[in-house]
Amino acid sequence: MVAFVLLTVYLAVVGWLMLRPRSVMWVSPPNLEPFATIRADLAAGPAQALRTIGTGLAAFAPLGVLLPLLGQRLGGTRFVSLFRTVFGAAMISLGIEVLQSLEPTRVADVDSLLLNTCGVTVTHLLCYAQLRDRLLREAGPSSPSPSSRPEPGPGPDAVPAPLGSAAPVRPPQARRAAHRAGLAPGGASAAAR
Repeated sequence: MVAFVLLTVYLAVVGWLMLRPRSVMWVSPPNLEPFATIRADLAAGPAQALRTIGTGLAAFAPLGVLLPLLGQRLGGTRFVSLFRTVFGAAMISLGIEVLQSLEPTRVADVDSLLLNTCGVTVTHLLCYAQLRDRLLREAGPSSPSPSSRPEPGPGPDAVPAPLGSAAPVRPPQARRAAHRAGLAPGGASAAAR
């Protein structure tokens, strides 16, 4: 629930900042050529490039954390989680770019889409392990992750079942320990009688 509220507030603020009308004298045409704006920013000098490229990378970077937390979907491999997160963030960024093209004082830029997606990717790669550990810790021992569940079947000290029997036979030491603990068949009820 907290992740949903944070994501909603974040998207509302980002949407307002990127879609609000600006008072400008003129607007450049939309950029549909990849890396054209990035090359122009690099040619304008390091300060301009750092400000523009840094803003593009940081604008959607929180989605690299908020999207996986939203559904607590860090299961599976790192690649699966990365793909889901980056795809979702790229679609959100694409939606904002399309909406910017409808606003007369805003310019759609393919480089913004690329930088936003790269920012989400870097954030997810940096935070994946910590997020997964935190979510598994919050889940607690009552619902272990699929990778930490013990495999079903007999333990390492089980003796093969006799012919015609379906269950493995526990060795005598394990039977005695289970009986002392009241876990043997009829152990708890036999002691109560």
